[in-house]
Amino acid sequence: MTTDTAALSLRQRSYRLLFDNHSRIGRRMETFWIGAALLSVILLFLEPGGSALYSPGRQAIYLFFWAEVIFTGIFTLEYLLRLWSTPPEQHYALSFFGIVDLLTVLPLYIIWLFPQMTMEFVMLLRVLRILRVLRVLKLLRYMSEMGMIWRSIKLARHKLAMFFGFVAVVLCVFGGLMYAIEGGSGGFTSLAAAIYWAVVTLTTVGYGDIVPHTPLGRLLTSVLILVGYSIIAVPTGILTAYMSQELQRSRERRNCEQCQRGGHETEAIFCKYCGSRLPPLSGKQNQK
Repeated sequence: MTTDTAALSLRQRSYRLLFDNHSRIGRRMETFWIGAALLSVILLFLEPGGSALYSPGRQAIYLFFWAEVIFTGIFTLEYLLRLWSTPPEQHYALSFFGIVDLLTVLPLYIIWLFPQMTMEFVMLLRVLRILRVLRVLKLLRYMSEMGMIWRSIKLARHKLAMFFGFVAVVLCVFGGLMYAIEGGSGGFTSLAAAIYWAVVTLTTVGYGDIVPHTPLGRLLTSVLILVGYSIIAVPTGILTAYMSQELQRSRERRNCEQCQRGGHETEAIFCKYCGSRLPPLSGKQNQK
């Protein structure tokens, strides 16, 4: 085997290890990277504070400093391996996860190269590591327990998009009306502030930082609150309907190999008709 062939084979194996979520080892590796990102974010919130981390003096801060060094090394190695093993036509470096991976390895290097950089910016980059957890969405598609939810969301995406589009129109209309009614008083200093008030009111959160003072404005607020209570359960109903359909399909797909009868629960081990052991319901089988 030539050197070029060996290098190509190594790149292919590295690519499957880092990107192939269909295989067991690929899912395990993805789980490892996600776990490392979660742990690094948890340690970030446990740190004594800010700039003291990068000038270690006390023992506790010293340990957090070296933990950050280790995580930076792990994420740097992962980024370089992904960059090296990904085929050029996939443009990993310019993809969403590629940019996230790059940003989350930079904080320590920025501090070393630019000590005058504000700590708030560096801390923001470190918090962005939580975006790495979004990779779990790719893993959920291959878990039989979560495959149903994933497919339900995909099937309901058009109805949910229409619903949120309608909500956006309602927010703009009510925000514009309130801005015109209040005339810039009571915190409604701009159309953006009025739409913010509409969002808070429609979701029935009601912070109380912006409130109308005119009778017509209060009447409009009451109407928007009632509208919010009326539509708040709509997306839940849409997803519930599709999840019920997917659950029924999963039951129909799982047939007993002995009596060839279906209708079994996803967690069932034995056939409820003849008592034979049912075949395992894998993630791939559940997607067929």
